[in-house]
Amino acid sequence: MKPATVPIVSLPPSSPGLLMHPSWPRYRNVTAARKRRLSPLRPRLPLPPPRLLAVAIAFAFAILFLLLVLLSTTSPPSPPSHHHAVVARPSSSSAPPPPRCSSAAASLGELGDAMVSMLPKDLPFTVFVPSADSFTRVLRLQGPSSNASAAAARGEAAASDTDANTYAILSRVLGFSAVPRRLLAADVPPPRGAGAVRLLDSVSGLSLYASRDARGALVVNGVRSECVDIVRGETVVHVIAGVLVDAEFERSFSAEFDG
Repeated sequence: MKPATVPIVSLPPSSPGLLMHPSWPRYRNVTAARKRRLSPLRPRLPLPPPRLLAVAIAFAFAILFLLLVLLSTTSPPSPPSHHHAVVARPSSSSAPPPPRCSSAAASLGELGDAMVSMLPKDLPFTVFVPSADSFTRVLRLQGPSSNASAAAARGEAAASDTDANTYAILSRVLGFSAVPRRLLAADVPPPRGAGAVRLLDSVSGLSLYASRDARGALVVNGVRSECVDIVRGETVVHVIAGVLVDAEFERSFSAEFDG
């Protein structure tokens, strides 16, 4: 007896395979959708509202402004020695405070009067005029009358050159010593007080640091005053025991006389 044979049926190319069920594409779409729903999402941080952000920025600026105000009031400027040069006569710490000289009795000397006369009469100025001894000892200048008598024997040309040199030196020193505002000695606070150092800018741009020592005397860039609050119209004059100059003028002036 022959074994039974199973007929092999070949499927046409256009017919779907037996392993392909009509519902499989829909199953794949549902599975992909479930995977997307189950996949972890990236967390998103909530953004602050614009009004809250503006308030925070304004508050930060207010705190910064208060800190700057506190720093400016609690740390007064100290005169840095490398920003300016001062030629001064050392004064004794036991010296009495300088008197407040009346305008009628105070004498600035010939050179001091000539220096103040270069300023405008109708504008407020404060000028720190060197004393008569400082003019002679530091700047090696004499008054116009002394220069005229000394140069009389050398002729008119020599006298004219001397006067021109004196005028040039006085104009340079005036630029270092004049401040375009009125400043009385009482306008400078006492030592160890708030804002004890007053920073002033001279006409030539030299930084002037005005303060008062332990005895109440007015001190400018380390130079002590001899007579304060001399009022000449709109100008306030303080006589100091030295000369206020910058480093460049001091070097050139010293080299001229040393050479």
